Amino acid sequence: MPTSTAILSLLSDWMPRQRWYAAKGRQPVLRPIGDWALPAEVPARVHLLLDEAATPPTVYQVPVTERTEPLASADAAFIGQAGDGPGAVFLYDGPRDPAFARALLQLLMRGDEAGGTGMEVRGVSLLGDTGLQIRSSRVHSGEQSNTSIVYEIAKTDAAAGQEPARIVCKLFRAVHHGENPDVILQSALAEAGSTHVPRSIGSIVGEWDDPSRPDGRAEGHLAFAQEFLSNMDDGWELALRKASAGEDFTGPARALGAATAEIHATLARVMPSRAPEPGDIEETIASWRRRLAAAVAEVPALEPLGSVIEDLYARTAGLTWPMLQRVHGDYHLGQVLAGPDGRWVALDFEGEPLRPMEERSQLDFATRDIAGMLRSFDYVAGSEGNTDAARAWAQAAREAFLDGYAEASATDVRGYRDLLDAFELDKALYEAVYEARNRPAWLPIPVAAVERLVARARR
Repeated sequence: MPTSTAILSLLSDWMPRQRWYAAKGRQPVLRPIGDWALPAEVPARVHLLLDEAATPPTVYQVPVTERTEPLASADAAFIGQAGDGPGAVFLYDGPRDPAFARALLQLLMRGDEAGGTGMEVRGVSLLGDTGLQIRSSRVHSGEQSNTSIVYEIAKTDAAAGQEPARIVCKLFRAVHHGENPDVILQSALAEAGSTHVPRSIGSIVGEWDDPSRPDGRAEGHLAFAQEFLSNMDDGWELALRKASAGEDFTGPARALGAATAEIHATLARVMPSRAPEPGDIEETIASWRRRLAAAVAEVPALEPLGSVIEDLYARTAGLTWPMLQRVHGDYHLGQVLAGPDGRWVALDFEGEPLRPMEERSQLDFATRDIAGMLRSFDYVAGSEGNTDAARAWAQAAREAFLDGYAEASATDVRGYRDLLDAFELDKALYEAVYEARNRPAWLPIPVAAVERLVARARR
């Protein structure tokens, strides 16, 4: 079923209730810009919809399946009913419909092509067509900005030694022109032999009409499949458990620091990197100042601290800065997994969600990732009530993380304290804006960090 007025109306009501819809509190203004049909057991079509209610307008990828009878136990997937009587069609969110999920992974693994209105799509398999047999699929509950489908795979003779027991395929909800760094960086790390990312399985790429592009066309990644590591702990949940129980976390934090350094070193080796020029440093400091202005406007209580922060930013201009390279870009405990053998694995290399995709694909400073993880330890303390014990736990974890990074990289970023503090302040100011808009009860966590960093800057 092409993108009809009836489907647009149903999706306009349904999309704001989804976790991946970014323009919270707004009613979507949807304009179809393309669609493609996925060969499946039931009619399945992926709609590309430009939401003109967002600033800037956002292109969403919305897969929809049609069924002539309601799908059992699929209330969470139900979008709505088109038509009445014997000709009624029940519409479902594709990733939660087993028929769509199965067909999506098969298209990727086989390297097949698909098309539709103004769109061309093809699978890119890194394993080839192994004749995989999908036992089951489910949507991963932890995903927010995208939708991840977890597959249980039945081993076949043809796939011996190739397919993992589980695969996760992330369907990107907001799509952009250009390569998605989540696909490019993790694939590069995996190809280089890094043990700190899951094995890459393949991707789905597409081209679609985009009137904002000079040539009227856009191309980019639509989905990405990896091995699903089910025997590992979510880093955030593990840290919370340890902090709540008062258990030491310095060992895992030190190992995480070392893993982070190894990821940065591998990215610097296999991807472009270069020494920063004066203009790079000036633009970074200018971006900090823009963030500071936005944070003060959103959280007026920060205004008295602004002059000290400005002085700190000014001091960094005379420091030695690290190389520019590809980095994670949105690094925190929720983006890493801990294995029972002590191994850490990083996920979700898409970068900071509020930054435009072209910015997320640019070279950056590894210090940004380090600062992001330091902030994450602070959030654990804040989640535990920011008690003296919780703050001591977080400080010990922070120092152990930096120790591990220094041991693996031969670079102790604490030797450039002003620079590290400036990056951490920038992250805390970003958090303050986010919390003020979305979770006011959490606002004291980043505000306390800003106050602590400002107090050190004064000294």
